[in-house]
Amino acid sequence: MSMKIQFLGAARQVTGSCHFLQAGGLRILVDCGLFQERSHRSRNWDPFPIDPASIDYLLLTHAHLDHCGRIPKLVREGLRCPILTTSPSQALVEIILEDAGEIQEEDARYKRKRHRKEGRTPPRPVEPLYTSKDVKAVLPLIRAVAYGEPVALNEEVSVIYREAGHILGSAMLEVRVIDNVASDPPVGRPRERTVVFSGDIGQWDQPIIHDPTLIEKADYVVMESTYGNRNHPDNAGVPEQLEKVINAAVEAGGNIVIPTFAVERAQDLLYHLGQLTREKRIPPLLIFLDSPMAVDVTEVFREHGSSMDEDAQAVIDSGGKLFKWPGVQLVRPTSESKAINRIKGSCIILAGSGMCTAGRIKHHLINNISRPQSTILFVGYQPPGTLGHEIVKGSKSVRIHGKSRQVRARIEQISGCSAHADQDDLLRWIAGFKSPIRRVFLVHGEEKAALELSQRIGDNHGYPVEVPEYQSSWTLD
Repeated sequence: MSMKIQFLGAARQVTGSCHFLQAGGLRILVDCGLFQERSHRSRNWDPFPIDPASIDYLLLTHAHLDHCGRIPKLVREGLRCPILTTSPSQALVEIILEDAGEIQEEDARYKRKRHRKEGRTPPRPVEPLYTSKDVKAVLPLIRAVAYGEPVALNEEVSVIYREAGHILGSAMLEVRVIDNVASDPPVGRPRERTVVFSGDIGQWDQPIIHDPTLIEKADYVVMESTYGNRNHPDNAGVPEQLEKVINAAVEAGGNIVIPTFAVERAQDLLYHLGQLTREKRIPPLLIFLDSPMAVDVTEVFREHGSSMDEDAQAVIDSGGKLFKWPGVQLVRPTSESKAINRIKGSCIILAGSGMCTAGRIKHHLINNISRPQSTILFVGYQPPGTLGHEIVKGSKSVRIHGKSRQVRARIEQISGCSAHADQDDLLRWIAGFKSPIRRVFLVHGEEKAALELSQRIGDNHGYPVEVPEYQSSWTLD
């Protein structure tokens, strides 16, 4: 029996990860994420290409929205199958999807209000992509699985979750399919074939989480290619860069404001700041994690300490605390967030969103971006079209909450915080396979990045490599 795979997202683009595998009599979906590029967001609203009620399993690699963000819509449209993921991902998915549901409802309310103000009557009523109620219907379907333990989906198909090193709970999937298991009489020798889905591959030697797994055998590989045509800058390490920026800001007498993503980035920064403080490389400062969502995510990290790497375990074993020490405050209420701006002297403020597009970071920017003493520190890529990009590219003034603000603060940006493997890491991962791969499919990358990585893999290993188009299908013999 042949297998078939269809690419329903992240095909010659980064977001919307979704792959449909038919194998061993099962219909399996691997991830179902939101399309986040402006040019493809309409796909989120399109009817799903296959009947959600016909899906037998949804295998989730990790909790980022571009991998799980369409699941509530599928459940509303009839998906009732088990959703398998790791225990940390199960906890993170609940936080992330509940936040996404609230945002979808808020966006719909805003559009309706704007249409009324403009006197417009849209051809169709403005409705959210999904609601908080739809999210609640997802949660009972999620089942936690352990790393490294085979999970039988039926007599012919099993899956093993492997550490991906991307964010807490992230996984690569080994889907194993055995033909002729139930044939009577037996037809030849049962044949096992393996399809590996890389999910998002992390960098080696990052704080808190384990390194990516090197898998030795696969017949087919579906591999991410986000940084397939470039490497991360070879600068000083993250702690050294933080140390330099923070000490300069303290000497200037200003605050350090860091736009921060709630998942992984906030926790990595707290880890580094804790190390720098314990080693007295920076002065003991008040540090505020001003993001209710990031605080919730940090609690998930605390509850899943066994999923952390040896360095994080060493801090815990020595009596240290990864995310909470004297001076660190995890901020939830709005009143506490506002009170930060009354503090005299230097402090460090981590707030969302990481691209300054929404959230409490905008209020902290208003209070600091025009102060020459303060520093706005970016620790992640700022895509064009975001407020973060406007600031990083050197704009003299930016609009925040409807008013023009002069940019007089120091603007700094450090590298090395990416949760994604770069080109060298991706090539290191694919080189870990010890036997020939029949075909590699490159997904989750812009076309240029995927095509360059395709060339490199072909040149280095001679494997056939495909960069599939959206909704294209392949038979896996």
